[in-house]
Parts: sequence; structure tokens; C-alpha cells
Amino acid sequence: MELTNVSAIVTGAASGLGQATARELSRRGAQVFGLDLDVASAPPLDGVTYVSADVTDEEDVRQAVSRAAATAPLRVVVNCAGIGPSARVLGRKGVHDLGLYRRVVQVNMVGTFTVMAIAAEAIAATEPLDDDQRGVVINTASIAAFEGQIGQVAYASSKGGVVAMTLPAARDLAQIGIRVNTIAPGIVETPMLSTVSEEFRAGLAAGVPFPRRLARPAEYAELAAFIIEHDYINGEVIRMDGALRMAPR
Repeated sequence: MELTNVSAIVTGAASGLGQATARELSRRGAQVFGLDLDVASAPPLDGVTYVSADVTDEEDVRQAVSRAAATAPLRVVVNCAGIGPSARVLGRKGVHDLGLYRRVVQVNMVGTFTVMAIAAEAIAATEPLDDDQRGVVINTASIAAFEGQIGQVAYASSKGGVVAMTLPAARDLAQIGIRVNTIAPGIVETPMLSTVSEEFRAGLAAGVPFPRRLARPAEYAELAAFIIEHDYINGEVIRMDGALRMAPR
């Protein structure tokens, strides 16, 4: 699928993976609508319109989807919005905060599903392209979905849900020509890592078999663009992790 003259929605677009993806899709010709809670801090990008939206709020999502679909045919959705607090099932302060657990699942898994489902409705209304294709959805999981570490029970649960929805969602949406795929990144050099020391980051990088470094947000964006443009990739979860397999801690 070509990206020229289409609308694309990218969630979590104010920073990290989402920002890099919004920039890359715009560079390739898409009219990008970048959804995020904190758009005020987002740097201006050519071809990117920032929209303040909560991915867990159905009305926010519907308004953003309507805006994108009114500009050009909506054909692409990349879900990057997510949170990743750490807590054990039972820690020194007691049982895992149940509200925090629900919040992580609500944002990372339910939010992903909400954007995918509402956007699919708008994509279904577009004219089909070659092979009766109408659009592409790319969701973001994590290698924590497969090897969640100590303290990642909520995060791993939510990302495991994203992995599990990939194939059934692809099968559900096949009849209207929408492909669904998921990227499961390893350790990426995003703003979430900016608060840790260089020594700690070097230790993380040393654990990656090859390349022995942290992944770059631009590499995620390039993979997302490749999936969009490769019309036969569907129902797939792709690890982007340098062959890393996470240890317990």
C-alpha cells in the first residue's frame, strides 16, 4: 500500500516510537494525525497534525478518526500509545495496586483495541485498492509479552493481550480488506530511558546479542512503513529486539 494521498493515525505521537513513526509516514506522503494526551510538548513536524486524545475515551477516538477520515481516505493506523509502570504481584508494600493494574491494561490493550475498532469502521467506508485492500493496522506489543520480567506483570499482561488479538483481528477484518500486524520491540532508546544513567543504559545494551546496542525509534518507524507497504504481511507479530531474550530481572 502506498502512503501518498492517504490519512494515517499514529497514537502516542508526541514522543518516542509514535513521534518517529509520525515523522516517517509523513515523509513518505501520508497526512498524519498524531494522537496523544500531551500534544503541547510535541515538536512541530511537517505533515503531522497533533490531536489531543485519550485512547481509552471512545468519544475522543471517534472525533479523531472522523477528523482524519475527512481530510483524506483513512488507510493506516499505528498504535504506539502505552504506559509501563513497574510493580510486583506481592511486594514490600503489599499487593499490586489493583487500580494500577486495570489502568495499564486499559491503556495498553483496551486503548489499542478501541482505536483499531473505531478506525476500522472508517477504513471500511473507503474505496478498495489493488487486491481489494483498504487499510493497515499496526499495533505495538513488547518482548515483555513473551518474557516479562519481575515487576512487569501488568505490562506483560497488557502486551500479551495485544499479541493475542493480532491473528483474530486480522481474520475479523480480512473480509473488508484490512491487514493487522503487531511489532514487539525490545529495549528502545525512548524518553522513558532518559532518566537512567549512561552506565545502566550501557548494561542494557550489552545484553543484546547483536547489534549490541539499544534499538532506535527510527528503526521501529522504518519497520512500520515496511509492513504498510508490503501487502502480503498479515496477522503477524514481528519481534524487533536484536535477538534479545529477557532474563527474569
